[in-house]
Amino acid sequence: MSINRAERLLDQLILAMFAVFAIVPLLGVLLSSITPADQNPGGFTVPTSVDLGNYAAAWSRGNFSNYLLSSLVVTAAVVALTVVLATLAGFAFARMRFPGSSVLFYLLLLGLTLPTEAFIIPLYFNLRTVGLTDTYWALILPQTAQSLGFAVFWMRNQFRAFPGEIIEAARLDGSGDLRLLWQIVVPPSRAPMMTMAVIVTMWTWNEFLLPLVMVVSDDLRTAPLGLALFQGQHLTEYSLLAAAGVMVALPIAVLFFALQKRFISGMVGGISSR
Repeated sequence: MSINRAERLLDQLILAMFAVFAIVPLLGVLLSSITPADQNPGGFTVPTSVDLGNYAAAWSRGNFSNYLLSSLVVTAAVVALTVVLATLAGFAFARMRFPGSSVLFYLLLLGLTLPTEAFIIPLYFNLRTVGLTDTYWALILPQTAQSLGFAVFWMRNQFRAFPGEIIEAARLDGSGDLRLLWQIVVPPSRAPMMTMAVIVTMWTWNEFLLPLVMVVSDDLRTAPLGLALFQGQHLTEYSLLAAAGVMVALPIAVLFFALQKRFISGMVGGISSR
């Protein structure tokens, strides 16, 4: 179906309108972060001078070096565990037959329907019983479990789309399941795996409730939790708050823009058999 010029123009106007709605708040935060504190009333302001000292002040006063390091440690561990476990489980559910596979798969999908608020209290007492609260593991293990429902579903669908004749040929050549997975199936699946990893990274980096409940040590607090505490201490220092917000969001923004081609390729193209 062809699209005429008027329809194309309307589509572009609608997309431009949504882009403006998305960009203007971000631009406001960026401008606020470089506005001198005595010139910042708290709204959208175009500064007459630039003050990059807001970033240095927010960094030192808010202890963001520790918060960002904690977020980096937790996110890297969660993404690594999720990618490995989801790849193994996704391949098993897609290409292997074992008793109860369908029941186990749909039971795993139930995790997508449970909000964190529904299990955070019993989870806290369970982890406290085994001595894991106020440790990185109290953040890594639950967030890995939370991510596996989506990740296994994603990888199962990707592996089911993999050409069956290639798998059969590899089996005829004597490839075992693990060799078949890591040497035959995984290499062409890097784009969808990268897409899944980026999504899990964003979810993990932005998680707030689990760090709030599970850790009390300042050195273990993650960046979103540290930003909330910083906001409570500097409610009217808008330039500092904006600078802190930019610092917390910047790593994820840089990651997404650096991997956007692979992200879109994994979303649209899926697995390549070449």
